[in-house]
Amino acid sequence: MQDVGALALLPVVIILVVAVLTRRTLFAMLCGTLAGAVLLGGWEFFDSWIGYLGTAMADETLQWLVLIVVLFGILITLFERSGAVREFAAWAERFVNSRRKSTVLSFLLGIVLFVDDYLNVLTVGTSMKAVTDRYHVPRTELGTIMKMTAAPIAVIVPFSTWALFFAGLLEAQGVTANGSGFGAYLQAIPFIFFGWIAIAIAALVAIGWFPKLGALKKDIARADATGDVFPVGTTAEEREAEGGLPVNAEVGEFAVSGDDAERAVATAPAPTATATAVATRAPEYAKPRPWNFLVPIAVMIAVTILTDVNVVKGTVAALLVAMVMYLVQRRLKVKAVFEAAFDGVASMIFVIVLTALAFMVQHMNIDLHLADWVIETTQPVMNGALLPAMVFLVCGVYAYATGSFWDLAAVITPIVIPLAFAMDVNPIIAGAAVFSGAALGSTTCLYGDGIILASRSTGIKPLNLMTAILPYAGIAAAASLVLYLIVGFAGI
Repeated sequence: MQDVGALALLPVVIILVVAVLTRRTLFAMLCGTLAGAVLLGGWEFFDSWIGYLGTAMADETLQWLVLIVVLFGILITLFERSGAVREFAAWAERFVNSRRKSTVLSFLLGIVLFVDDYLNVLTVGTSMKAVTDRYHVPRTELGTIMKMTAAPIAVIVPFSTWALFFAGLLEAQGVTANGSGFGAYLQAIPFIFFGWIAIAIAALVAIGWFPKLGALKKDIARADATGDVFPVGTTAEEREAEGGLPVNAEVGEFAVSGDDAERAVATAPAPTATATAVATRAPEYAKPRPWNFLVPIAVMIAVTILTDVNVVKGTVAALLVAMVMYLVQRRLKVKAVFEAAFDGVASMIFVIVLTALAFMVQHMNIDLHLADWVIETTQPVMNGALLPAMVFLVCGVYAYATGSFWDLAAVITPIVIPLAFAMDVNPIIAGAAVFSGAALGSTTCLYGDGIILASRSTGIKPLNLMTAILPYAGIAAAASLVLYLIVGFAGI
């Protein structure tokens, strides 16, 4: 382990700079991990890099996340091959007949899936992109609504994976109410300002009452003009793989007319063998049956809650129910189910590799003492009335820079709570500031698991999603910082 001071920031800076310059998140992550390996291993950086890869793969959290990703990859593929997603979209369009209704439904579905942010983004993106595509909602807008809802709702609803974890941290530090950390967390919920503000902004974006900002403004303008819901730079192969079409390629979908329609049909590429095979396996049905999608999702939510928020058990239950339903209805044969399982795992390889690299960065940051350097640098201003605001700022920046959220809370909370007691600051508010900062990082971090999974479910690149989200998350963060200053000086 080495203490290199401000150089500990180098891997993070390299990742962000390379990602912006090349627009390739995986390459940026590789560069960042190599920089960390050089700092930690010197001339033996290759051995260091391999060692950290092994450490990341041995991380129980990564193993749990990979299991979730694989199970969800299989479930998503089953939904697609059986036609369940298309039928849900067709059924939803009976009630969703406008752009606004499609985005509002996406937001409401994100609220309902409060139990876990992974489950949230994977389910909302998978189920709603076909609906929002029809009304020319950019995938980045769908992703923004999703991500501005997923972690924020999980952190302010007390019966979620986030809340249970954070309640345990409070209890471990002796912060309790009515004899438990859970009681203390209930008192902290009103002060988790980022969660509340982010959800309010997501709702306003979904309704169309919030100004269009940054990259999302350009994406919305282009989608309105051309029907292209994908970010600039998306290839035809990427569109097809994610259920989209080249710009104006299908007249009925994008309502193109006249000469433009003729050019679109003339230049549209022929469907690939894979697309044809999928269409054959997932035929259209005269009467859409939304239950083929809704029942497995309902089972997943119910089992997750009933098993003390065990997302793995919930996903397995949903997977088994989906398999039985599709086999009984003869939508898929046994061979097709196994094919879907293998293809589902393969579809998540990129996500798994990217997540493994992200965990390497987290472990490198620990050994580079990045958290210690940040705390030592900011501790002089972490006093009295400024403590809640500074804790939120430090946690938010650190979480955004490192992709560490729960780990961040586990490291920072034992430092912040004693500081709060020593400075006569309400420890519940100090804890709420930590949790707000973790939610901010999860919502925005380029290589955080939340952005990676959300980009996978919406079929766009992590950098495009992060760029679209940043202005909105930045506003929520600024407002939260002001509120923490107010409660700090008010002595609440």
